Amino acid sequence: MKAPLTAIALILFFCQLPAQSQGPEIILNQASADIFPQGWRSGRVNASAQPLLDTEVERLRGIVKRALGKYPPALLETTLKKVHGLGHLEYHGVATGGTRSASAIYVVCKPHYSDAAVERIIHAEYSSVLFQKFAQNFDAGAWQRQNAEGSTYLGSGVAAVKAGKVSGQATPELQEQGFISEYAKASIEEDFNSHVARIFMGDETYWQTLEKHPRLKAKTGLLIAFYQKLDPSMNPAKFDAIRKEASKLTLDRIFTDKEFEEEKMETFQWSKLGAHYFILEKPAEGKEGKDLVRHDAATGARTVIIPAREFTPDGEKKPLTVSDFAFSMDEQRLLIFTDTKKVWRKNTRGDYWLLDLATKKLAKLGGDAAPSTLMFAKFSPDGSRVAFVQKNNLYMQNLADMKITALTADDSGNLINGTSDWVNEEELGLRDCFRWSPDGTRILFWQFDTSEVKRFTLVNQTDGSYPRLTTFPYPKAGEKNSATRLGVVPASGGAVTWLKVPGDPREHYLPSAEWTPDGGRILMQQFNRLQNSLLVMLADPASGEVAPLFTETDPAWVENRNSEPRWLGGEFLWVSERSGWRRVLRVDLTGQTLPVTPDGQDVIEVTALDAKGGWLYYLASPDNATQRHLHRASLDGMEEQRITPAGQPGTHGYSCSEDAAWAVHTRSSMTSPPVVDLVSLPKHETVRKLKTQSALKEKLANMRLPKTEFLRVDIGDGITLDGWMMSAADPGSKSKHPLLMHVYGEPAGQTVKDSWGGQKTLWHWMLAQQGYIVASVDTRGTPAPRGRDWRKSVYRQLGIINAREEAAAVRMLLQRHDYLDPQRVGIWGWSGGGSSSLDAIFRYPDLYHTAIAVAPVPDRRLYDTIYEERYMGLPQDNEEGYKDGSPITHAANLQGNLLIVHGTGDDNVHYQGVEKLMDALIANNKSFTVMPYPNRDHSINTGKGTTRHLHELMTRFLNQHLPVTKSAPPAPDPKP
Repeated sequence: MKAPLTAIALILFFCQLPAQSQGPEIILNQASADIFPQGWRSGRVNASAQPLLDTEVERLRGIVKRALGKYPPALLETTLKKVHGLGHLEYHGVATGGTRSASAIYVVCKPHYSDAAVERIIHAEYSSVLFQKFAQNFDAGAWQRQNAEGSTYLGSGVAAVKAGKVSGQATPELQEQGFISEYAKASIEEDFNSHVARIFMGDETYWQTLEKHPRLKAKTGLLIAFYQKLDPSMNPAKFDAIRKEASKLTLDRIFTDKEFEEEKMETFQWSKLGAHYFILEKPAEGKEGKDLVRHDAATGARTVIIPAREFTPDGEKKPLTVSDFAFSMDEQRLLIFTDTKKVWRKNTRGDYWLLDLATKKLAKLGGDAAPSTLMFAKFSPDGSRVAFVQKNNLYMQNLADMKITALTADDSGNLINGTSDWVNEEELGLRDCFRWSPDGTRILFWQFDTSEVKRFTLVNQTDGSYPRLTTFPYPKAGEKNSATRLGVVPASGGAVTWLKVPGDPREHYLPSAEWTPDGGRILMQQFNRLQNSLLVMLADPASGEVAPLFTETDPAWVENRNSEPRWLGGEFLWVSERSGWRRVLRVDLTGQTLPVTPDGQDVIEVTALDAKGGWLYYLASPDNATQRHLHRASLDGMEEQRITPAGQPGTHGYSCSEDAAWAVHTRSSMTSPPVVDLVSLPKHETVRKLKTQSALKEKLANMRLPKTEFLRVDIGDGITLDGWMMSAADPGSKSKHPLLMHVYGEPAGQTVKDSWGGQKTLWHWMLAQQGYIVASVDTRGTPAPRGRDWRKSVYRQLGIINAREEAAAVRMLLQRHDYLDPQRVGIWGWSGGGSSSLDAIFRYPDLYHTAIAVAPVPDRRLYDTIYEERYMGLPQDNEEGYKDGSPITHAANLQGNLLIVHGTGDDNVHYQGVEKLMDALIANNKSFTVMPYPNRDHSINTGKGTTRHLHELMTRFLNQHLPVTKSAPPAPDPKP
């Protein structure tokens, strides 16, 4: 019997074991008493089980197959008849994670059990079967002699459970006594099983522990001898192979089995009324939906305020799937967002329901609107009404009588009200484009007129016998934009007052508009088309008149970092680079400013405002551009402090309470997944751990991961780049290794950050285990917190400066590390990184031998207005820059191996660019490889198996064209 684990359900399924043997019957959805031997069903054993959740079937199928695949088929054939997968198991009055009979094992699998935990149960229970069946092969006396003098067993697993001795961990004292864990003292059989569970998992920490404790090492020797008697193939070499295999990353483990999935933080919100927060949590065992739970920050008190069942509409059997929620200001009503659909990048369209917490009444909003067509529903300030967007028009619904009032009624197909067009969403983050006035009498909204914007069409060839077309307004560099304007409409309906914004509405952008706290005016911002001038204005919502407040300018571009200004009485906080660094200023309604954060460092993100205490909290990293830490500055600009404790490197993120007294704190590094805790501010004391990632950390600890180090690369001319390098190379070896660079290289992304990268990092580690040296650098122009000049040095020269500096860094790495093979240098990247990869292999064919470009922009003139013109100017004014900065211009230089990957359904970076590049390469008689992914968008992650397929494609391409082992030159042709 194993230590008790929390309950999950029981499932029954059949899976095929290796072809050499039929193997045991795998039964995973049967929970009747018939699954137990007759003597177990009553009396003091009184065994009972619960069925497994349907969601666990496929996962357990894979775990069982993987676990039993480690045993000789002939042994399984003769010793194990059935494997029962259970959701919950009890006998002898205790809950347990597993047990066994003479020829069957019983395994509990629950959603929160890690794959490794479940596999350990399988090995331990099968071990019990073999231990009992072949007791004559086991030298019990020799085993017990390894225990320290005076050590005794409790008698059984049940006894250990009832005594509370169930920990799978061990103290050094226990290990010195010869026990691998507390539970190992249950009985000699459980002691044996505890070792088996670890050795069959290839647990690296286990093997390392053996070297420190001779008693444990001797027991392992006895264990291996026992298994070798059962089958000669189960010798020390077999277990060493299991150990080595367990430490290797594979594509299946990363992308299919998902062994390394991290714990995700549930949908979470701070209350606006006090020091508590709300989380959607899974309900008690076996129930569907999610509970909405309130947590008190100070005490930890947990209160289920809305059980999952109360999210069930009348006449339905299942609760709504809650994707997001929002409270009214008094927290007496709740908006529920469900049945969501993706609009370009995010799921912003769906159904909205209203739940009254007093009456528990649930009502759907939108009247007879088509399913999943409402957007951005939000309460009026008094909670009596809800406004929303539906099919590009703005509506208000009165919650007293559920009457709906249309605030706009445009049906031309060209006008968008309350949300935005494609390019403003993608590049300025404009999605939710309406704002209630503070008194709830009026609504401010954006309108986009797309009538003169050229349309782009995506072709779907796979979802029917004939193509399906998606046509939408998409302004490419130099083309006409939407005409954008701001209007104010009475919340009860009526005439719109349009703000009298100066200038041609197609030649300007309106990135932000917010009501002043008193509702008397509107603070709005207007970019010119080049985005090097940002005019801040105050507007009168009654007359529409506007007056300039101040203008932010820059010779290159002005960053869009003030979409939601924070108010401080009659002042607002403003992020500006006018000093050469990104600083926060206080600005009053006359335009006068007062610096808050210090000069000489960049504010990365404003996180909280403690107006009462007089502090502004923000992320910065003045000493290391690869990291992120919490700082605070006094609102008078006189004092600045680092809040994140010293000795905690990596990337820190904070979601702060309204009063900035508490924060949900997320911390990760490149080698450590994100842990989440609740901290009090400003002392940064940990109050409660929310996500520990213990299972993932344990898994990573067993992986013999490559060495990952951060470095700095001096490329001359006073320029030093931040970088990182991954290597599993033996420092003493004289072998040469291929170098693979990972690149982004444009203003929209930074690759050199000390933060957890998930599957991408794991894939890079897998390549490093194979023998690649994987590295990355951030060239100038990337959004690192290194000052304005660093970021904007690439103005009008994208694709030129960054490619040159990337190549210089590669040459320095080759010069610095003699184990790098200059004849095997590759580069890969996605999106802007795909473009950079093309630039690299086209511009520097003598340096790069292989490149993988995923979703690249081969021709800058084919990308959108806002992005390209911000960094490159107008094509009409910078024709040479657009030409020289486009990879397609240099395609004739290709000499190495090139793989181009693109989704044909990419609405962002169009597949059109790849086809134009293919034409250019064909015209120059260049060989290359292209992999189009049908209908996939820019992320290339939809559709079964896509992510796995993509990474296998890239891995094989690297293995073939940038091999780890350098092949010998071909033999000369024989002489005639």
